[in-house]
Amino acid sequence: MEEKAKGRMKEAAGVFTGDEEKKAEGRAQQRKAEADEEASRRAKRRQTEEEAKQAEKERDKQRRKDKGGLLGG
Repeated sequence: MEEKAKGRMKEAAGVFTGDEEKKAEGRAQQRKAEADEEASRRAKRRQTEEEAKQAEKERDKQRRKDKGGLLGG
């Protein structure tokens, strides 16, 4: 989020001074920050999904164990 704010400030400075290059640099910095944020969200989502799959496997394993104990015991 900090990089996005820096980009906004840089863009605003470019607008204020009439510096088109500074404006474009600020916009590019904002887009990069947004892409980084999105990549981070995707990585977190993948990790959460993987943790959920693992928990599901553990639950199923425990259910099979419990069920086998009742039938096999």
